[in-house]
Amino acid sequence: MAHRPLLPPLLLALVLGALPAAGQQPRPGNDEYARCMRLARTNATEAFETASAWDGRGGGLPARHCAAVALLTLGQPAEAAVRLERLATDGRGDAVRVRVELLQQAAQAWLAARMPERAHAVLSQAVKIAPDDADLWIDRSVVLATAKNYWEAIDDLNRAIELAPRRAEPLVLRATAYRWVGSLELAEDDLARALSLDPRSADALLERGIVRRLRNDPAGARADWIAVLRLAPDGPAGDAARANLEKLDVRVEPPRR
Repeated sequence: MAHRPLLPPLLLALVLGALPAAGQQPRPGNDEYARCMRLARTNATEAFETASAWDGRGGGLPARHCAAVALLTLGQPAEAAVRLERLATDGRGDAVRVRVELLQQAAQAWLAARMPERAHAVLSQAVKIAPDDADLWIDRSVVLATAKNYWEAIDDLNRAIELAPRRAEPLVLRATAYRWVGSLELAEDDLARALSLDPRSADALLERGIVRRLRNDPAGARADWIAVLRLAPDGPAGDAARANLEKLDVRVEPPRR
């Protein structure tokens, strides 16, 4: 059976992307908050201590958010998720966008903690708040796919594609889910659409190579994976393409008699 990674580069991107950019987070413009968030990436232990002390002085949501991100960097995603979820719940007076972003980050942390059921519950809350946000449907589809609920993931991706028809990412994800349920023709259709929108999508090329390999087209698969290495040699897609090329080149020797 061909090696079929589960949404490899996009899933990793979502999990690693849980460390948010300071300019996109609650109450930006606060110098202390910006410093704390930078520190959370370079010295998470010091950032957690700084954020805790700041919270004690009335730092509020920015301080507690920085502490949660520091915990995530320190390899404590479950505790980070609890804190992020609490911030979203307690932030009744904050903007809807802030609550949604906090729930997204909580879900990503739960996923990093290998607790997809908690991630799904949190994202379901977020979808109720912002049902027209395509990213929420994409995130929830990834969570569903990690639990091998591929048809449910496809349902969420259908909605995401309706909301964002010019984005390649949900099409690539749906193609991967279709591959997992054995619908290779539908996967090929989605990948053709994705590459028409973004011909340089390493994720789409990686996935098309996998589908071509399953279609007994090793030459086509090799061409796609080599193209991935040219576009993104050092990222998750490049790593997956390299691994697939190595497996493609392995020759099985006949058993000796």
